[in-house]
Amino acid sequence: MKQGAQGSAVTGNPGGSQGRQVPSGAEDVEVRADVARVPAQGRGADVGRDRGGAAPSARGEQARGEHTHSETPIPRPRPLVQRASVRGQILDALRTALVTGELTPGAVYSAPALGEQFGVSATPVREAMQQLALEGAVEVVPNRGFRVVERGARELAELAEVRALIEVPVMLRLARSVGAERWAELRPLAEATVRAASTGCRATYAESDRTFHRAVLSFCGNEQLVQLADDLHRRAQWPLGSAARPSGGHAGLLADAAEHTALLDALIVGDLDVVRSLVGEHFAGVR
Repeated sequence: MKQGAQGSAVTGNPGGSQGRQVPSGAEDVEVRADVARVPAQGRGADVGRDRGGAAPSARGEQARGEHTHSETPIPRPRPLVQRASVRGQILDALRTALVTGELTPGAVYSAPALGEQFGVSATPVREAMQQLALEGAVEVVPNRGFRVVERGARELAELAEVRALIEVPVMLRLARSVGAERWAELRPLAEATVRAASTGCRATYAESDRTFHRAVLSFCGNEQLVQLADDLHRRAQWPLGSAARPSGGHAGLLADAAEHTALLDALIVGDLDVVRSLVGEHFAGVR
């Protein structure tokens, strides 16, 4: 379905390392320094020392190359795991900022400036941005940072067409094979999209929208298809360039969410004609 979003605060840096604070308003994932900050962890060298500060004798022997076959090694902290956790938080926050448009299409953002805003080093920000570059959301600008890709209405229409080619046949097949009681299980997810749309928060709606679609497609049992469709769906939620942004706003989100509940009603009663009509309209509409 369409874009939805949740507010955040991002330091924009259209030309360098100094950025601009964007007001935040999210409840779940926020691009803010106080949310992205991760508590400091204890240093690995301090783990396992006795009160006098000395390391256990077994570790001392290992440091000298001596074997301690009868002893279980003492687990050490894994900074890489913590860094991956930070990167995941930053990636979620940046994806939210993409949906809301707070990462402005065409603008360049530097990892150090964003890292300062998040209260973390530039490294996890750079890693998250590199992932977004692989997804096509940003592009690398040597010696400057990352530019948010500007998309036009044609790209959005192409994404909608590809999604329809994948999802529509699957939904029609599922409409014939999945029982009404299984479809009824998705009622809370459809209603969640309506509640999310009513908030007017595009990030909140974006997440509930994808959750509903994933749940519908999951009945096909093809995890690769579900993942591919979800990736395309996420890309379709990124905002267009300022010259190509469609109208619709809050009303568009509400109309999109209403199609979810109508589609679910048709799936429950097995009305293939209505299902075919609704899914066709759903992917054709651009809000």
